[in-house]
Amino acid sequence: MKIFNLLRIAWRAISRNKMRTVLTMLGIIIGVGAVISMIAIGQGSKQSIQSQITAMGSNMIMIRPISNVQGGVRMDNSSVQSLTETDITALQKQPEFILDVSPSVSSKGQAINGSYNWSTSVQGVYPEFLSIRSWSVRDGVNLSKQDVVTAAKVCVIGQTVIDNLFPNGEDPLGREIRFKRIPFKIIGILSKKGENTFGQDQDDVILTPVTTVQKRITATTSYQNVFASAIDENSSEQAVDEVTRVLRTSHHLQKDEEDDFTVRSQAELISTFSSTSQILTILLAAISGISLLVGGIGIMNIMYVSVTERTKEIGLRMALGARGSDILMQFLIEAILISITGGLIGVAFGIGAAKLVTILINWPTVVTQSSVILSFLVCFITGVFFGYYPALKASKLDPIEALRYE
Repeated sequence: MKIFNLLRIAWRAISRNKMRTVLTMLGIIIGVGAVISMIAIGQGSKQSIQSQITAMGSNMIMIRPISNVQGGVRMDNSSVQSLTETDITALQKQPEFILDVSPSVSSKGQAINGSYNWSTSVQGVYPEFLSIRSWSVRDGVNLSKQDVVTAAKVCVIGQTVIDNLFPNGEDPLGREIRFKRIPFKIIGILSKKGENTFGQDQDDVILTPVTTVQKRITATTSYQNVFASAIDENSSEQAVDEVTRVLRTSHHLQKDEEDDFTVRSQAELISTFSSTSQILTILLAAISGISLLVGGIGIMNIMYVSVTERTKEIGLRMALGARGSDILMQFLIEAILISITGGLIGVAFGIGAAKLVTILINWPTVVTQSSVILSFLVCFITGVFFGYYPALKASKLDPIEALRYE
């Protein structure tokens, strides 16, 4: 038999029992839809995390002191004084893979403008901090090196601070706000960043020269953090090695001594979050794939019923000259048609479900071409695998016995 005739016969056979066919397809539809939507949710989360981390500065490297234990009590990182001006100087002198360096010291407290106040944090940094963080000044100017040298009482503020200290829409540029009774003149307004990967509002910040915070607020000479940037994304690993080597030398650490600091790059964060997201995506897809297995068993069951119901028809076809291979192909094509048709509907269902998730709960989703192709491939394999044995049984029927079957 020609393949066209087999397709026509198979389609006519499954069309005769529409309700039974639809119910058989249901497992495939749900399985494919669930797999596509789960992969879309996982991929959307992965891309969202990557973009948020990249927005913080794709080449950024974070250096923090390691918390130690004193008297059985673990000290907070902010109280460990292992990062100093000597380290910054050392990093600035050997910039093979390092582009910019900025120390950081922060303090929480109340910012006040007239009768308005807001609980926020002041972060002391170098002017290079904004380029490291891929940040820009929307209005006004950035901090300058002279501001750092003179410990100037100037600041650059985020949009959240503006919304709470200047709720009536006043222009904050040139105005003075107070933080812990110290007046700061606003010289710049930061562009909006929004929340980061950890749910922190990046716009709720006041940036001021690091020396100003050290001398006027915290009364310290050490740094809580140091931020640096690699010359490009591909050099992040080399930059981390360089920072580690320079700081170990600066801290006079011996070969057998552990680091008293940690160095992390954005590439490491992206890799960590991406691998976690990938594992969750695979887990969700595997759970959803159980529906495909159930759907495949449904196809096998219905094909057995179909072979039994059409035993006389099979005998008649064989008596008229149909070969066993023709009967095998006929029933195999029926199973594949049911599976592929269910897969098509399932793809539409999965894409629709993913879009609905994005609309209703604002969760990022990305339907990938590979997930759709994989779903079709799985549907085809399911049709062949679960349809082959009933089709083989039909092809091996004895024509005489089949014609006698009641």
